[in-house]
Amino acid sequence: MNMQSKEQFSFTKAERKKAKLKLNLNGASGSGKTYSALVLASSLGKKIAVIDTENESASLYANEFTFDTLPLKPPYSPERFAGAIQAAYNMGYEVLVIDSASHEWIGTGGCLEINDQTAANKFRGNTWSAWSETTPRHRKFIDAILQTDMHIISTTRAKTETVQGENKKIMKLGMKAEQRDGYEYELTVALDVVHESHVVLPTKDRTKLFNPAGEVITKETGEKLIAWLNDGRSQEEALQASFDEAIKRINSTNDVAELGIIYSQFKGTDCEAEIVSACSSRKQSLIGTQGNA
Repeated sequence: MNMQSKEQFSFTKAERKKAKLKLNLNGASGSGKTYSALVLASSLGKKIAVIDTENESASLYANEFTFDTLPLKPPYSPERFAGAIQAAYNMGYEVLVIDSASHEWIGTGGCLEINDQTAANKFRGNTWSAWSETTPRHRKFIDAILQTDMHIISTTRAKTETVQGENKKIMKLGMKAEQRDGYEYELTVALDVVHESHVVLPTKDRTKLFNPAGEVITKETGEKLIAWLNDGRSQEEALQASFDEAIKRINSTNDVAELGIIYSQFKGTDCEAEIVSACSSRKQSLIGTQGNA
């Protein structure tokens, strides 16, 4: 007997989930990183939000760009940043600018202050041990950036990194972001903004779109990034490059907490199982070394 079901079935075309940009602009005060972030954001989407910790400096450009702003005041805890990121997503924003992410690290109530307070209250002043509690809190901020399904552009304040050379001469090495070491490794692109020219120099670029000699961010920059993000082959190549780099970091790190940060970047990807295995092996090695010390 041929029995036909009355239930209606509907098939739709399978589509690959489009990747979202995670980019940081690092520069000194007055370098133009806020303006560059807004130029880029405007070419990535129409509905833009800004988390502003810089005394509402983004609002100076309100006549040129259309965006909503959240003036974030202290304390600058990781949880408050993560909550603001989630709120932006829930409200349907396509692009989020965090200006600046440095406050989560060095600001009032940020991670450095949190760690000092935790050390004083729980670890008899041992700031090294206190990171066992502070690092997981910082990871909530990093995870919010990486895992939230929208384009996120952050800025960081830069300080000049120097070293003493021959004849005690001080030499400049470059601009160091005022964030946790390795922050740029979590992102798709990390750029330094040159103060005098507003040119951006790539320090981390999985897209291979930015000129190593420097360029000024324009609307066309965002259009090229959108094309790259929508290209499945480019994404696969970038994931493989990111995986290779992560394995090197896992094998070289002496910080168990950093393993968790590295893993968070690959959560939900095809590389997750291999990253988990590599992190577990390195963790056991570090624990064994510490136990024999």
